[in-house]
Amino acid sequence: MKYILSILAFHLSLLISFGQSKLNIIPYPSKVEIKEEFSNYRSVAVSAPLDRINEYTKGRLRSIDNDIYDTAQDRDQEELALVGYDPNELFVWIEEDLKLASEEYTLTVINTRVNIKASSKLGFQYAVETLFQIIGTNESGTIQSMTIHDKPRFAYRGMHLDVGRHFFSVNEIKKHIDFLAAYKYNTFHWHLTEDQGWRIEIKKYPKLTEVGGYRKETLIGHYNDQPQKYDGKKYGGFYTQDQIKDIVKYASDRGVTIIPEIEMPGHALAALAAYPELGCEDKKYEVATKWGVFEDVLCPEETTFAFLQDVLDEVVSLFPSKHIHIGGDECPKDAWKKSTFCQALIKREGLKDEHELQAYFIKRIAKYLSQKHGRTIIGWDEILEGDLTSSTDANNRPVIMSWRGNEGGIAAAKAQHYAIMTPGSHCYFDHYQSENKGEPTAIGGLTTLAKVYSWDVFPPEIDAADKKYILGGQANVWTEYIPTYAQVEYMAYARGLAMSEVLWGTNNEFKEFVPRFKYHYELLKSRGTNITNHLDELKPKIYSGNGGPVLFLDDIDRKPVTMTFEPFDKGTAATSKDISTLDSIRMAESGTYSFAMKKGSYSHPHIKESVKIAYDAHLATQSRISLPNKPAAQYAGNGEASIINGILGSDQKYGGSEWLGFGGDDAIINLDFGSKKTVKSIKTRFFKGEGQWIYLPKEVEIYTSKDGVKYTLSAKNSTISSNAKIADVMFDKGFKTRYVKLVAKNYGIIPEGSQGAGHKAWLFIDEVIVK
Repeated sequence: MKYILSILAFHLSLLISFGQSKLNIIPYPSKVEIKEEFSNYRSVAVSAPLDRINEYTKGRLRSIDNDIYDTAQDRDQEELALVGYDPNELFVWIEEDLKLASEEYTLTVINTRVNIKASSKLGFQYAVETLFQIIGTNESGTIQSMTIHDKPRFAYRGMHLDVGRHFFSVNEIKKHIDFLAAYKYNTFHWHLTEDQGWRIEIKKYPKLTEVGGYRKETLIGHYNDQPQKYDGKKYGGFYTQDQIKDIVKYASDRGVTIIPEIEMPGHALAALAAYPELGCEDKKYEVATKWGVFEDVLCPEETTFAFLQDVLDEVVSLFPSKHIHIGGDECPKDAWKKSTFCQALIKREGLKDEHELQAYFIKRIAKYLSQKHGRTIIGWDEILEGDLTSSTDANNRPVIMSWRGNEGGIAAAKAQHYAIMTPGSHCYFDHYQSENKGEPTAIGGLTTLAKVYSWDVFPPEIDAADKKYILGGQANVWTEYIPTYAQVEYMAYARGLAMSEVLWGTNNEFKEFVPRFKYHYELLKSRGTNITNHLDELKPKIYSGNGGPVLFLDDIDRKPVTMTFEPFDKGTAATSKDISTLDSIRMAESGTYSFAMKKGSYSHPHIKESVKIAYDAHLATQSRISLPNKPAAQYAGNGEASIINGILGSDQKYGGSEWLGFGGDDAIINLDFGSKKTVKSIKTRFFKGEGQWIYLPKEVEIYTSKDGVKYTLSAKNSTISSNAKIADVMFDKGFKTRYVKLVAKNYGIIPEGSQGAGHKAWLFIDEVIVK
């Protein structure tokens, strides 16, 4: 019973590269010992306890050997032994080892014999996935002797997909699950309801999908574009309960648990459009046609709780997961403040304010799901607002999903709540992944492959004793600007490879991950997926702030490059020369610097292989800089001196290497020119994106000083406004000084009725140009 190797998996089946110290495996196993011996084989035989492995793993094994020996049945032991001694056959022996943890496995290769041990279906599945990344797809394969002992660091390894903003077919959802299973994620967080669409059939409330499942049109372009435009086309869809049952089983067969999210009390316009009596006002609601946060939220009346309990009863019947996600984020309080019912409820329940009313709402839902169904809620970190801990089951406390940074997870752990880390700085795959001007429109920010890989799930500030409450982490795929599943692949798959290794807990040096990433990238690309690779892009970075600016080309493969310089002075001829990406370039003259890969050095033609920058050598580029208030870690550009490096940031993106973002703080920039200089003008600019909580400063002040200690106010602008994304602020009052201080005062608290109401505003500043 010998069958030629034929691996049909969507997933990857990889040849080991000869002489390579690392296997081409993602996520990389926790312990690997590679031997020097290589063995060839022409066919494969598998012996496995078929009653101990899941259907998905059986399918994987049958794609290797259609007639698997079942070690759970009485077999001719002499025949099995003979199979193992055939030198032309790779013999895979799978057996139980109850000493191993649930997701743990061992895999040993000696000559042409592979021994796999695990204690559970998941352990066997992960072992077989690893085997598929070791053996080749050709009829005559080669395998290297090795020992692998592998288990994940984190119990929760998730990826999310929002189907409320844009809807994806059953087959596309299954494709998403296939990707998760292939890379050892164990959780799919399925975001099923939103302001823009209700996507799950609830039989008791058919209008949720009949009305709430469709919007009359959809926003075109970015939310911050003015004026906003719409496509005028009805859009929507939903999943029937039979389809959901099919998807849940499909995921379960692949070792993936689906956690559904039913948003409450905010992000519920689709539900309000279907059943307006659930709102605090007697009015007509419509399914949202644009993105963002809306004032209309569920009213905490008894009829609303009865509705939600009915909905959750049906949800629980479809999803066997221990956890049910109930949202709880971005809930404006305007409607509750204006509601006589809500104000009376606050008084009757002895609540302090509307924030405690939200905690009251969440606790009621948590109690219902716990007591009636034995389920635990997950909520975004806003559910910590108010006293969430009291009046909740101490043995079944809500789990906090920390998205607004690490603070929510740290606070949850201190209060003995379990937490899942998913900070926007590293885990939001709707952010741009490149500064390439050809990138599709995204919500904003910049989260590169390297940045994802650098993430530590444990916040650096967390106490060692509280780490036990961090269950793991999750990547989020919000789809406001992701209308097709092909674009989901583009935004999520590359970074998803990095995140899989982060969550498995074996991420180390990024440069070691790169060749493995490229191997998987090529194979996924060859299978028709729309995965992207930005590693080979040239990324010019200018480091300034310490006297004179220096340019480096960030390129992982260190390729030869042609640099062309064209001065802004059109009367001067352009010059070209060959450089290495290892070279540094002293920046002295204003002009356009162009960089292009030399012919034959470029391996990914779909990525832009040339880049140009316009460099303006102004007075501040030669200065020294200090910032008393540090920018947020996720919006620190290319260092503090990004705003005096002679390069303007993007007019469309507030993240990236040229913008600095301050969360709630003033931007205070101190410049030292080294000696007294004549300053004719100072110009800077700010980003406006109120949909992303980014506000223009209230005012900008310019101070001067002789000694860098005592400063005098020299100019002020308190009327900063813009109808576009960029607000330029110009000071043309001349003065002589060595020291300049620019103070941009943060807007403060975002007002009610606006997105992010009650939160501190972000302030983003670009180049400070001193002439």
